[in-house]
Amino acid sequence: MFSNARTSQILAALASQPGERVTVRDIMAVLQDRAFAVLVVLLGLPNCLPMPPPIPLVCGLLLALVAIQIMFGRPTPWLPSQLLNRSIARTDVERAVARAMPTFRRLERFSRPRLTFLDTPLTMRLMGAVILVMALGLLFAPPFIGQIPMGLAVCLVGLGLVERDGVVVIGGLVIGAFGLTLSLGFVYAILSGIESIF
Repeated sequence: MFSNARTSQILAALASQPGERVTVRDIMAVLQDRAFAVLVVLLGLPNCLPMPPPIPLVCGLLLALVAIQIMFGRPTPWLPSQLLNRSIARTDVERAVARAMPTFRRLERFSRPRLTFLDTPLTMRLMGAVILVMALGLLFAPPFIGQIPMGLAVCLVGLGLVERDGVVVIGGLVIGAFGLTLSLGFVYAILSGIESIF
C-alpha cells in the first residue's frame, strides 16, 4: 500500500484513524512495509524539542529495540504485546502529525530516491548498527536540550530510509556524529567528576 508513498502521506494516514484512541497495533498496521523506517522517525521526533527525563530514555530504549531487529534482518518489527495494546488519544496523534507535517513536506520537496545502494538488505543491517549507536547516544545525552541533535539525526536517518534518499541519511549521520560527541563529552564530564570525588 505504501511502497511509493511519501512520509507525509503515511503520517496523514496515521492521523485519519477512526475512533477516539489509536493503539500502537493500529499504527503498525498502517505503517506496513515502512514500519521500521517510520518508527525510527517517530522515536526521533519527541527529542527534536527540549524534553525532560525520562522521554529520551524511553525513546532511546525503544529505538535500540528497533535497531537490533533491523540488524537481524526482521521483515517487520516485533514489539511486546503490552506495548502494542497501549493506546494514544487520536487528538494527540492529530496534533503531533499537524506539527510535524510542514517540516516533512518541506524536506520532501528536495528529497527523492538517491544513492539507492543504501537500500539493500546488507546496508539496512549496517544501518541497524548505526541506529543502535544513535539510540545509545540518546540514552546518555545531556538532559533537556542535549538530546536535540540526536533526535534530529534519528529523524533524518528515518526520513531518508522512508524516502529511500541516501543523501538525507548521510546528512542525518553527520548530525548524529556531532550529537554523539556531545553525549560522550557529557559522560566524560560525569565520570571525571566522580573520579575527582573519590
